[in-house]
Amino acid sequence: MKVIFLQDVKGSGKKGEVKNVADGYARNMLLPKGLAVEANATNMTKLKGQQDSAQHKIDMEKKAANEAADKLRGKKVTIKAKAGSNDRLFGSVTAGNVSDAISEQFGIKVDKKKITLNTDIKAFGSYTAEIKFYTGISEKIDVEVTEA
Repeated sequence: MKVIFLQDVKGSGKKGEVKNVADGYARNMLLPKGLAVEANATNMTKLKGQQDSAQHKIDMEKKAANEAADKLRGKKVTIKAKAGSNDRLFGSVTAGNVSDAISEQFGIKVDKKKITLNTDIKAFGSYTAEIKFYTGISEKIDVEVTEA
């Protein structure tokens, strides 16, 4: 019997996969437990629609990531921080601070988890940060830390 898996089933198939399984296994295990549905025309059409929708979502995310990377290409983010003696900062500048500065200066929302700083920023000066927007789409930006 040909079935479409609705969930991952160890040793049998992954979610969204269409596979031929034994009739008894399908009737007694997969179908009653809701792990799979029979691969008839209606269910195949529904699966095709779900796959197309998922692909469209991925394409839109990639397009948005490319646009954001293009807007930040070659830009410099300026962060003002308070300092104590010897030009050392109170605390340090984190990826969260860089994310907030990008949002404020360029109007682009970037999750702080996607920002990688080369070193800890504990003094004034210029630093480099890498932003990973999407798999294979990243951009390096300059971070300038100045006195507030």
